[in-house]
Parts: sequence; structure tokens; C-alpha cells
Amino acid sequence: MRRILLLTCVLCLAVSTALAQDVMTAAGGPETHKVVLDNDQVRVLDVRIQPGQKVAMHSHPANVVYYVSDAKVKVTSADGKTAVSEVKAGTTVWNQPLTHAVENAGTAEFHLVQVEMKGPAK
Repeated sequence: MRRILLLTCVLCLAVSTALAQDVMTAAGGPETHKVVLDNDQVRVLDVRIQPGQKVAMHSHPANVVYYVSDAKVKVTSADGKTAVSEVKAGTTVWNQPLTHAVENAGTAEFHLVQVEMKGPAK
């Protein structure tokens, strides 16, 4: 019984670690995300995703996103649910920490700037 419990705990840790993968190491991340500033307070990413291009499951800490372009985006959350949404250039949004995969479902480049917070979100 202890072995089963230990194995279950190890498996859960492995799954949560896989889901918590940084975008810069996730499949597609290095091709779509460029770090433009990284200090002890924030990491700023310039993100450009081409039509049909995908970024595998990854996580972000609390962050602010500024959409530079209009886009149609398919987002898959950690629980497997998907949603397609259209975003407008000039929109800014706040996100709590999240894990997701992203696909550009539109016909033009999807461009955004993302500012990831370091430290606890308030």
C-alpha cells in the first residue's frame, strides 16, 4: 500500500511538473517567444505566432498581456477544455497564473507583448 501511495505521489509530481513547463522550453515556445527583458521583478516576452502555428502546453506566472494585433486564437487549458476567441489590437488584460497551449487559428500573424510578474500576485 505504501508503494502505491508513493508511486501515486511521484506520478502527480511528474504530471504537475510537465504541465508547469516554462514557455521558453515548451515545444514552439523558442520559435514564437523572445525574451526582451528579464530582471528580478518581471520577464517581458515579445510573442509572434504565425497562422496555424502552435505552442505546446506551458505555464505563466501572473502576467499582463498587450495585444499588438487582432487575432483569432485557440486556447487549450490544462484540463483539456478548448476555446476559440478573437482579440483586438490595443487590448490589455491581466491574467492570474495559468497553464495552457495556444494555436493561432487566424490568417495573420498573432503579435502580443506579455509581462510576467515575479513574486506573489496580489
